[in-house]
Amino acid sequence: MSPASNPKFKNPRAKFNFQGRTCSITGVGSYVPSKVLTNSELEKMVETSDEWITTRTGIKERRIAAKDEFTSDLATKAAQRAIEAAGITADKIDLIIVATITPDMPFPSTACLVQQRIGAHRAAAFDLEAACSGFIYALEIAQQFIMSRTYDTVLVIGAEKLSSIVDWEDRNTCVLFGDGADAAVLQNRPNAHGLLTAVMGADGQKADLLFMPGGGSRCPATTESVASRLHYLRMEGKETFKNAVQAMHTAATEAMRRCEIDITRIKCIIPHQANRRIIDAVGERLGAKPEQLFVNFHKYGNTSAASVAIALDEAVNSGVVRRGDLILLIVFGAGLTWGAAVIEW
Repeated sequence: MSPASNPKFKNPRAKFNFQGRTCSITGVGSYVPSKVLTNSELEKMVETSDEWITTRTGIKERRIAAKDEFTSDLATKAAQRAIEAAGITADKIDLIIVATITPDMPFPSTACLVQQRIGAHRAAAFDLEAACSGFIYALEIAQQFIMSRTYDTVLVIGAEKLSSIVDWEDRNTCVLFGDGADAAVLQNRPNAHGLLTAVMGADGQKADLLFMPGGGSRCPATTESVASRLHYLRMEGKETFKNAVQAMHTAATEAMRRCEIDITRIKCIIPHQANRRIIDAVGERLGAKPEQLFVNFHKYGNTSAASVAIALDEAVNSGVVRRGDLILLIVFGAGLTWGAAVIEW
C-alpha cells in the first residue's frame, strides 16, 4: 500500500504527491554597527601596527557594537531590511534560524528574541551554532523545510558580537574580528532553481584549533576562570589557516561537481571574509579570476556567521550579482566546520 492511500491518517504532503520544490533567496539585508575601529586605533590598545595587520590580513578596520547593542539587536535590524527587500511582512514568516556563536545569553535563543522584536508571532525559532560556517548550514536546513513544503517562508540570520569574546590583549586575534549581521528570506520562487546544492563538513578532532574554553558546562564562569581569561576565543593561527584553505577548496570543488559546472560558470565567488591570505590561496587553487572574487573583509574583518552573508548583501546591492547569475559561497569555521553552496540568484 502506498503512503498516500493509507486510510488511517492524512499526510499533508500527499496533497503535492510528495513532490519537493525549489528554494530561493528572495530578499537580503545586512547591518553593521556605526563605530569603526581602525588599525591605527588598535595600535594604541595593543602591541601592533597598521603595517603588521595589513600585511598579514589585509584588514584595515572593523565595526564594534556599542555596550548596549547586542547580537539580537544586530540581527533584528538585518532581518527588518531583508523582510523589506523580500516585499513581505513579518507575519508571513514561518521559521527563524539564527546562526551565531555570540548569543545574547545561553537561553532563550537569540532567534526567539528576534521573533518578538520583528513581530513574527507565527514563526518557530531556534539558534544554530556552526561558527563561521553557520550561515551556509542554516541555508541548507531552511531549504529542507521549504523543499518539503513544511514551511513557505524562512528567515535565516547570521549575527555576531565578536567584540564581546575577543581578548583585546592578544594582538594575534583581536585584530581579526568585528561585529555585524545579515539576514536572508527564503521562499519558493516559481521557475527558479535557487539554492542548487550545499556541501557541509566538520572535523571535531581539530576542535582545539579555534575555541573558547570558558562559559559552558565544562568550565562555567568563576572568579578563577575570568581571571585566567578563559572566556575569550583562542586560535592556533597557522594550523587554522592550513585547514581552512584545504577544506574550503574541497567543499567548493564538490559543490560545483554536483552541479556539473566549473569555475568559469560562476559569476561571483564569495568566500568567508577571514583575511586576504586565505582568500587568495583558495581562489588560486580554484583557478578563479580576481574579478570573480567579492571581498569586503578590509572594512569589517571576520564577522563569523555574518561574514559571507554581509558580503552577499553588498554584492547584490552593488549590482555585482544579478538575477540568473551563479554564486559560489565558501565558508570555514571553528569545529572545525566548513561548507560551500552554489546558488542561482
